[in-house]
Amino acid sequence: MNKEAKIAGAKEWLGTGSINIFGLAFSGKDTVGKQLAELLGAEFLSSGDVVRAARENTSDSEIRLAALTSDSGVWTPTEEFKQLIVPYLYDEKLDGRALILSMVGRWIGEEEPVMAALEKGGHSTKAVVLLNVSEDEIWRRWELARDPDARNDGRADDSDEEKLRGRLDEYHDKTLPVIEIYRSLGLLVEIDGEQSRDAVMAEVIDKLYEFAGTNPA
Repeated sequence: MNKEAKIAGAKEWLGTGSINIFGLAFSGKDTVGKQLAELLGAEFLSSGDVVRAARENTSDSEIRLAALTSDSGVWTPTEEFKQLIVPYLYDEKLDGRALILSMVGRWIGEEEPVMAALEKGGHSTKAVVLLNVSEDEIWRRWELARDPDARNDGRADDSDEEKLRGRLDEYHDKTLPVIEIYRSLGLLVEIDGEQSRDAVMAEVIDKLYEFAGTNPA
């Protein structure tokens, strides 16, 4: 079956549901997410996107402070996360849209309210894509990203070695348990994230199409 047919099949299976993409820093979550959203006619959302939207749309000083904390490179604590992000997942502006999420609900304990909010908004979690990239490769990509000529639209703290180490530690301590929950629910789709960008996307489409065949809507 050709690529276009697989994309059409995955799009039909997804409907107005959601796919959440997980991976280490520099694993390519946003790149894959934006491409996948375009292919499937979906809305792409990262946690940062939602935090910024919440900051702009509220006068609540505590929520605005949490949003600013997130922008500074510190992951939003769970209670603020619930205030900032969870309600946005069933906002009427997203009605009728499929969603591609970039690691929304990355700390243990956040996966349940995320899935509940998505279900409430008509965007049930259809799959969780995990981009598998070794830490050695992450550091290689980080070194490349420090080259001013190679930088793209990364986070403000991407050049800070200690902050990256902190993000990797947080991932192991608080995100890997979330991934294991999704695995136990039969939602995990694992991808070799160390391939070329084109090869990664081809594998994402192939595996989502296969997953849809064994997990019909």
